[in-house]
Amino acid sequence: MFRKLLTISLVMMMAQANLVFAGTVNEDKNMTRTDICKENFRELFKGEALSPNGDDPEMMAILQKYIFGEVFTVGELDMKTREMLTVTSLAVQQTLPQLKAHINAALNVGVSPIELREAIYQCAPFIGFPKTLNALAVLNEVFKERGIETPLKSTATVTEDERFAKGLALQEPVYGDEIENSLKGLPDDMGKDVARFLTEVCFGDFYTREGLDIKTRELLVVGILVTTGNTSVLKSHIKGNLKVGNSKESITAAIIQCLPYVGFPNTIAALKTLKEVLK
Repeated sequence: MFRKLLTISLVMMMAQANLVFAGTVNEDKNMTRTDICKENFRELFKGEALSPNGDDPEMMAILQKYIFGEVFTVGELDMKTREMLTVTSLAVQQTLPQLKAHINAALNVGVSPIELREAIYQCAPFIGFPKTLNALAVLNEVFKERGIETPLKSTATVTEDERFAKGLALQEPVYGDEIENSLKGLPDDMGKDVARFLTEVCFGDFYTREGLDIKTRELLVVGILVTTGNTSVLKSHIKGNLKVGNSKESITAAIIQCLPYVGFPNTIAALKTLKEVLK
């Protein structure tokens, strides 16, 4: 008898939970893009979207509803990952006022200072050091305004003598020796130097750092390459993403997350590249 009562109670509890869940889903389905935009904007920027004030309220309304009411709903990426991708794309483009706003938004939704710093550091091998330093200047400005002490703690894990070996240990299982092979035949065999630099700098100096795991680093590199429009290198890194465990759905959503910041041509080219790789 006790078992029967317990079973009935459990069934009733599950039914109630399902009703609550169904109600939440229906409520979400009934939300307009304007509702979703306002909700996401409050979470990200601690303010109200769609203000009638300013010199161009119409443009801001189009922008905000499109980005925060639509693009932010595509795929299953969490808010932290979306903001790290956004920060990365803006750093690559050197759109520094918008970068500052989204660094603040990223902190507001729980991205740690270390994670933000690593996301920007990760750009250096792909866009060069001058642009990366510009983005870091904005990052440190935000940190100071928010009372975050700089410099942040070191997250380096390799010594000078370990850079090549530990970089290669990360590079080889994912990318093999494709770069070294592609650079063979240059005068005085200087391609070997470039291949070594790639191993030591990109993988040895950056990928080995703590603060972001390799899956996150590779997903952010997708954002970097969508932004630069370099589809040939993107193809290689899509394969790398799949090898380190990022799903095809996550990669697709990461590409689409860049859409409002880089425009349709770069994004569509990246999605076509993804389709080629998945074939």
